[in-house]
Amino acid sequence: MKWILLNGQCTDAQAAVVSVMDHGFLYGMGLFETFRTYLGEPFLLERHLDRLAQGCETLGIGTSNLPDSRQMRQWIRELMEANGLKEAYIRYTVSAGEDILGLPTGMYNHPNTVLMAKPLPEASDQLYSQGKALRLLTIRRNSPEGATRLKSLHYMNNILAKRELSSYPEAVSLHAEGLMLNSDGYLSEGIVSNLFFVKNNQLYTPDTACALLPGITRGIVLELASSEGISCEEGFYTWEDLKRADEIFLTTSIQELVPVTRLIDGAGAETLISGGRCGAVTNRLLSLYRRRTGGYHENDHL
Repeated sequence: MKWILLNGQCTDAQAAVVSVMDHGFLYGMGLFETFRTYLGEPFLLERHLDRLAQGCETLGIGTSNLPDSRQMRQWIRELMEANGLKEAYIRYTVSAGEDILGLPTGMYNHPNTVLMAKPLPEASDQLYSQGKALRLLTIRRNSPEGATRLKSLHYMNNILAKRELSSYPEAVSLHAEGLMLNSDGYLSEGIVSNLFFVKNNQLYTPDTACALLPGITRGIVLELASSEGISCEEGFYTWEDLKRADEIFLTTSIQELVPVTRLIDGAGAETLISGGRCGAVTNRLLSLYRRRTGGYHENDHL
């Protein structure tokens, strides 16, 4: 990643700086979105920008100087061209900007924006056919600062969870995702993913009251399931519910829907899910999702 866009200006990534008085640095007052392109176009951009704008309103960050979707598409094209990318993993960050050393009560009217792009991570066909492992973590998902979790710069909880996951050799060797429970012991979310499971052809996902981030891909999956007549319940579930599932999958904007075919509990005991293969409901929803992206090919096969 040679070039980034800092406040709309193409800048060498090594030379880009923001002030130490920026409240994103001092107090974590800022938000970000991650998404990807298909055929060079950012997918669900408007939804990501809408979520970020709602978060800015909650944090008191003014949005009048932020790019709209048209400007953002232009920025993304410019940045991808500068970095020689045909497809990209995009991160868009808005920090509060400079202010006093202390806790202000007014609006932040001069936020800083940073747009980054890097190559998409490689994902093998095997990942979508044979799935991955999910490891239960001891660290709990912390409660959100407000009524709903924001995709904010407060990421210590996720980093600590990632460090815990990396301490388990079997999880590292299997490239497992880590799963956090909320403070009451109910299923919440993965370190970088939302969670779904299937039982008797019905879809289940933890309620947003379980301290999870309401992911953009999670929302699309709920819509796709509804349009296909697949009943979905949002509720409060346990690890034991997950062990009894017929299918499990994770959702992220970058990797779409990823089957989970192995559970690893806190003692290291393993449970095989859906015979070690992507289940029928997961496969169906993944195909529908890929059609929605515009990057689907009829010869895609799971």
